[in-house]
Amino acid sequence: MGQDDLKNKTELTAQEIMQLLPHRYPFLLVDRLVYTSEDRLNAIGYKGITLNEPCFVGHFPENPIFPGVLLIEAMAQAGGLMIIGSNPSVEVDGLMLVKIDQVRFRAPVLPGHLLEIHVKAVQSRGLTVKFEAKCMVDDNVMAEATLMAMGLLAEGQDVDLPSIKPMR
Repeated sequence: MGQDDLKNKTELTAQEIMQLLPHRYPFLLVDRLVYTSEDRLNAIGYKGITLNEPCFVGHFPENPIFPGVLLIEAMAQAGGLMIIGSNPSVEVDGLMLVKIDQVRFRAPVLPGHLLEIHVKAVQSRGLTVKFEAKCMVDDNVMAEATLMAMGLLAEGQDVDLPSIKPMR
């Protein structure tokens, strides 16, 4: 998918997500993403949790619980897609998670759950964005965190991007 195609998108399918992120099964943790604001600084990612997830073989076979570290990774991937989508005129050549803060696990995520990953940008400087993220199931917060990720510019690009708020 080219950058021009991304400008008109309000929703990304799994196939489009795979064109934007390097992750693949079993580590691609966003099945679909919907931008929920015109500036694309808010989005909701979706992940169907099934008993067939490879992590359930060892976490825990008798009482399968989706690992918290994978919830954080899902939040990071949804945030990365938000960064790419909010800067459609810039060619992003990768993403790097640079900070994780204020992580709280509220309730277990189980097979059969439809995980909603809500991300909202709160600060930015260029392609470095601090965002709040929540993993939700049926309107219940299962996990939440504040993360910071950085989009890497493709070689040869030098762009001046606006900031949401000054970063400290």
